[in-house]
Amino acid sequence: MDRIVEDEGFTKLPVSLFHGEKAGDLPEIHRDPFDRMLVAQAQAEGLEIVTADSGISKHGIKLVDPCI
Repeated sequence: MDRIVEDEGFTKLPVSLFHGEKAGDLPEIHRDPFDRMLVAQAQAEGLEIVTADSGISKHGIKLVDPCI
C-alpha cells in the first residue's frame, strides 16, 4: 500500500499529538472523530479535503469535489 501511495504522487501524513489536540479543540460541528481529525490536519497543514460532505466547509476548510 505504501508503494501505491508514493507511486501515485501522494505523501503520507501521520497523525500527530498536535493534530489530536487541534481536533479536540474544534467546535462541535462534526461529532465524528475521523472527520474532526481530517479537519484538524487540513487546518494545521494548510490542506484541502476531497469530500462531498459540505458540513466540513463550516470549519473554513477548502473542499475539492470528488465528482469532478
